[in-house]
Amino acid sequence: MQRRHFLLTSVAALRGLAQNQPAPVSAGFIGTGNRGMYLMRAFMAQPGARVAALCDIKADRLDKAATAAAEHQPKTYSDYRALLEQRDLDAVFIATPCDLHAEMAIAALAAGKHVYLEKPVGITPEQVRQLLEAARKAKTVLQVGQQLRSDERLRATIARIHEGVAGEVIMVKAQRHASEDLDHHGPSADWFFDARRSGDVIVEMAVHNLDICNWIIGTRPERAAGFGGTLLWKNDPPGRTNMDGYTLSYEYPNGVKLSFTQVFFHPPGLPGGGQYFYVYGTKGAVDVTASVFYPRERKAAPQKLVEVVPERKGDPHIAAFLESIRTGAQPPADIRIGATAALTAILGREAIYQRRVTEWREFNVDL
Repeated sequence: MQRRHFLLTSVAALRGLAQNQPAPVSAGFIGTGNRGMYLMRAFMAQPGARVAALCDIKADRLDKAATAAAEHQPKTYSDYRALLEQRDLDAVFIATPCDLHAEMAIAALAAGKHVYLEKPVGITPEQVRQLLEAARKAKTVLQVGQQLRSDERLRATIARIHEGVAGEVIMVKAQRHASEDLDHHGPSADWFFDARRSGDVIVEMAVHNLDICNWIIGTRPERAAGFGGTLLWKNDPPGRTNMDGYTLSYEYPNGVKLSFTQVFFHPPGLPGGGQYFYVYGTKGAVDVTASVFYPRERKAAPQKLVEVVPERKGDPHIAAFLESIRTGAQPPADIRIGATAALTAILGREAIYQRRVTEWREFNVDL
């Protein structure tokens, strides 16, 4: 059966190439909530993409996804292990609660599937270490859902920083400020507010922001210190264990300092909300989000670093994943990037939890 499937897949791929069409990719989706549905629809918009299987423990979500992908006639499952046994799957997308990410990705790699794994890759150093080991042994692609790595404007702006437009980078200031808490009755409410499942907001959410900071600085942090807690939304929703506000300081081996904050109570009318990355260098500073360089000289005018980048059709991160599967190209967010981002977030979380300066060397993880 395996040989027959390989031959059929190879014939289909060759036929596609002959017709100047991309080789077909069949995928299964584990987790069909909000994020899983987005990934599925974005995948379906790619040429040569086929949804062959769906899995969720909640019947209503599974039915909704099956209806949306009805033209592909996917098989449905309530157990992800059964989905992984389906022979015609080339790839698996995993969009489940964070505590399940590493376990499911390891199983998918062992089953010989290419894996698109939503961030974070793990919520403990042990999970990250285990997935790193599995990914290094696998012969398939693993791409992490750190989708900002595929943002062309961001890539171009960071390239200018690395070229030295602001001189030597000495400090980064970044934030993620929201005006409201996550929906207390929404589809993620049953696990998001439980830090044992989500890894807390810094690991579940700010892992994106911290990954960009690592990318800008060019390495991972050496130590972290910080303070935080549930400051406004106390026991709301009932049983809540994750934070709603914190501040962190990181120090990097190259001497760069990072200041990062995240809150869920920034009033809509108060200036300075939202997300930003300010990069301070010896020649001036860069507002990364706006892609503008501000020279240190008082009379020098700000300089636009990157003009408007033409938008690509569809989701570029998913397109890159399929390209990696088809050509063997390096994915924009591989396991090393995903593991570094997750451990950076965990380092900060533990500094807050343990009320001490935490050190990267304590992880004992080989990147």
